[in-house]
Amino acid sequence: MLTRPLIEEYPEYTRSYINLVPERDITDILASQSEETYKLLSNLTDAEADYRYAEGKWSLSEVVGHLTDTERIMGYRLLRISRGDQTVLPGYSENDYVREAAFHLRSLTELLEDYKLVRRSTISLMKGIPQHAWGRKGSANGYEITARALPFMIAGHELHHMKIIIEKYLKV
Repeated sequence: MLTRPLIEEYPEYTRSYINLVPERDITDILASQSEETYKLLSNLTDAEADYRYAEGKWSLSEVVGHLTDTERIMGYRLLRISRGDQTVLPGYSENDYVREAAFHLRSLTELLEDYKLVRRSTISLMKGIPQHAWGRKGSANGYEITARALPFMIAGHELHHMKIIIEKYLKV
């Protein structure tokens, strides 16, 4: 089981995400999270997925696309850092990515399938990382971070957005 990262293993701005992650096996959390997210959103129509709860906010489809893009980037960082690559990895602008992705041209079904594939890829990558590599540090977006912290960031980032989805988009 992968241990929770220590506070010095990740940047301060990610603490709120990591603190959302429960004390369980992170691989299990990521797997169950994927199932829960898919189950919650898969019965929505494309019209419902185009909903924006306020002017200037992302549509639900854009949030799903953002989750997937962010996980791709975090997965790439996980690969590089866990392999001992010391290349300084750049940040990215989430708003630019959403704007340029044209998520509105894809169905919610397609976006959710893409999300599930990326999550399966993340879990597969995690299973292949040797125990000694989880403590490796790298630099991403101008901050030092360990490989161990990245899966927790992925899970916490999704938990953050799922809270918003439930409260603002689905009003459950």
